[in-house]
This record gives sequence, C-alpha cells and structure tokens, in this order.
Amino acid sequence: MEIVSAVEADLPDIQSIYAHHVLAGTGTFEESPPSLEEFQARHRAGIAAGHAWLVARDASGCLGFGYYGPFRTRESYRFTVEDSVYVRENVHGQGVGKAIVAALLAHAAAAGFKQMLALIGDSENVASIGVHASLGFQPAGTMRKVGYKFGRWLDVVIMQKAL
Repeated sequence: MEIVSAVEADLPDIQSIYAHHVLAGTGTFEESPPSLEEFQARHRAGIAAGHAWLVARDASGCLGFGYYGPFRTRESYRFTVEDSVYVRENVHGQGVGKAIVAALLAHAAAAGFKQMLALIGDSENVASIGVHASLGFQPAGTMRKVGYKFGRWLDVVIMQKAL
C-alpha cells in the first residue's frame, strides 16, 4: 500500500467510497452523496488552502482517502485542523484508515498546524474512535444527539491530538 497526494484522477474512486459511507453509514451526516463535480470543488479548495488530500492505493486500486481542513473559519482557529477519513467497504480492519490518519498527522505537523481534531459521527463508531485513540488522540467530549440519520439520533465524539 502507498499513501500519496490525491489527484484529480483519484476523485471518481474517492467519490464512490464516500457515496457508500453516505448511503450506508453514520460516520458522515450527509444524506445524499455529493456529485463528482462537488468533490472536484472540495478537493481544489482544500489544496488551494494548503491542506492535504491523501489516497491509499495498492494493486487493487483506491483503498481509502482522507483529508484535513479548517476546524472553523474564524482566524483564531487557523492552527487547528479537522480530519476526515473513509475506507473502501471491503478493506475495513486492515490498517488502511490508521495509515491514512498517520500520514495526515505528519503532513499537518509539517505544515505548521498545532492541533488536529476528529469529529467522529456516531458514538457507536468504535472503529474510528479506536483508530484515532491508537494514534494518540484524546477524548475531548461528546455532543449528544446532534445529528439525525436513518431514523435515529446520533452523537458526535470529539477527539484531539496536539501536533
């Protein structure tokens, strides 16, 4: 497996992986998969802002992707970023997500950011919580019942790591 910067040619695979998570999971609170054009706009904006978009690949293709972006847009938050990571449905539990988050941490630290936050959709998302904890993220709180998807209320678990 290699983890590299995502390029425009990766975006159809990235959009497909994310669409699955939107339609089948609670790790994202989006309810309709964004179009490829929307992903192209998000990717361009992230790269233009100096943030990372990474993709994990092997001989079978795109295994997953991750990126970080601003936690909030107000100026005082400029040294804090928030990560997002999604893995292809048939490679869960194989270390892909952890490798992507580790690469995002290294990139963000090298870029001068001081904190990374993970806002993990659904307090039952033990895989993502575990991945982040294994990389040194600490629990920073839980926002209770702030999202509603698939007929149920969902929490958001906040985790934080100093870079």
